[in-house]
Amino acid sequence: MSNKIKVGIIGGAGYTGGETIRLLINHPQVELVFVHSRSNAGNPLYEAHPDLEGDTDLKFTDSLQHKVDVIFLCLGHGESKKFLQDNPIDASISVIDLSQDFRLGESLPGREFVYGLPELNREAIKKSKNVANPGCFATAIQLGLLPLAKSNALKEVFATGITGSTGAGQKLQDTTHFTWRANNISAYKTLTHQHLKEINRSLKQLQPAFAAPINFIPWRGDFTRGIFVSSVITTDRSLEELKKLYQDFYAGHPFAVVTDGTVDLKQVVNTNKCLIGLEKEGDKVVVHTAIDNLLKGASGQAVQNMNLMFGLEETTGVRLKSIVF
Repeated sequence: MSNKIKVGIIGGAGYTGGETIRLLINHPQVELVFVHSRSNAGNPLYEAHPDLEGDTDLKFTDSLQHKVDVIFLCLGHGESKKFLQDNPIDASISVIDLSQDFRLGESLPGREFVYGLPELNREAIKKSKNVANPGCFATAIQLGLLPLAKSNALKEVFATGITGSTGAGQKLQDTTHFTWRANNISAYKTLTHQHLKEINRSLKQLQPAFAAPINFIPWRGDFTRGIFVSSVITTDRSLEELKKLYQDFYAGHPFAVVTDGTVDLKQVVNTNKCLIGLEKEGDKVVVHTAIDNLLKGASGQAVQNMNLMFGLEETTGVRLKSIVF
């Protein structure tokens, strides 16, 4: 046990906290030391996450323990920065933040954060003590566009994407209530989604002159988990050339899978994969990407980043089986 990575979780009662717990208690190189939740302190983890009954005897705590190697912040947006400011953590302890607080290059004294998209920043993540985990829609859209940006071929983008109800968090809202969500689809944050800022920042990392709009319309879907995005770009490159471009870019990246077949959401739900498919008609290419919003879009990618930061095989503990049926 002494050679294992000692881990703490802050904000363990929500969806991303629960997924992070599930991954880490089954990770062969991790010892989960504590899970912090003020509202659940003293209660077994399975009271907030009933599926964990029989898997762990850990209880939530409201105290911050410092004898760990890394802390996952599974807090709401705006809360991670405040938590770190109010609760000094020794600089020797790594931090992986799943909120949006540090995705645009923000930092705190003694803590510089690397943007944690492994397919873009793998080498920087390996050297970093602190990682800002990407957003879920941001992950799906970026993985569909990065190869084009790398080849300086990215132009104006028109994208639509649909996400499951878990993307809205665990707190019940009018738009997440079963009676409203079931048999319903609706658009929200049309052309203004907060993930656009981090997407643009990453694309300009590969194509500095990129200044065209990303016209993104997100939809709420009547399912629980998963994201499916279709992005349309104008290009004169052939489909064969584009497929090779994508295959070459993602060679060696185990969770970005370029397929010649169709892309279906069920292929990725409950996995850390991003499935990427391309279609072309005339001068328009459509890039389809699908991920599980709670795994590759959140907790799975966070554990993937931890593996890289601590010198483990990137896929350790996150080679997961899709639900299929």
